[in-house]
Amino acid sequence: MERVLLDEAAMMRTLKRIAHEILERNHSTEQLVLVGIKTRGEFLAQRLATKIAEIEGEHVPVEALDITFYRDDLTHKTLNKEPQVGQVVFHTDLTNKRVVIVDDVLYTGRTVRAAMDAILQHARPSHIQLAILVDRGHRELPIRADFVGKNIPTSHQERVSVLLEEVDQQDGVRIVTPKGE
Repeated sequence: MERVLLDEAAMMRTLKRIAHEILERNHSTEQLVLVGIKTRGEFLAQRLATKIAEIEGEHVPVEALDITFYRDDLTHKTLNKEPQVGQVVFHTDLTNKRVVIVDDVLYTGRTVRAAMDAILQHARPSHIQLAILVDRGHRELPIRADFVGKNIPTSHQERVSVLLEEVDQQDGVRIVTPKGE
């Protein structure tokens, strides 16, 4: 069974609200950098940067981060059992910047921990904040988002599916419940 949590219009309103919250918390765009976790977090970060530019008239740098190598639950993604890993390269120096990590779903916290490890290996930001489209609970690590689009209590069996135009040719957030649940 599948139910719609956010449609395209609701997702756009949610991202606009998160952009306003980021600006309110940080008081300006100065020293602000958005770091989107690949894949969907990267596109959400770009969308937030666009919303911030519309509000403030200022460009905010956006970086993309592949955290595969930094995960503590790394799975093998290639036939020869070698992990498929992208090199971490930031075009913006994150040292002394206010970094906002952006991702689609916060679940166990392991992805965010891996993102912080990757960032801190390359730079020393003054602040690291977290913006999440959907927080579904079930944390395994003590990680909390600063900016949350929607809090959705879910069971472990349910799956939150974030669809983005850039990847899925449509926008929306759905909860998928296995049959028999």
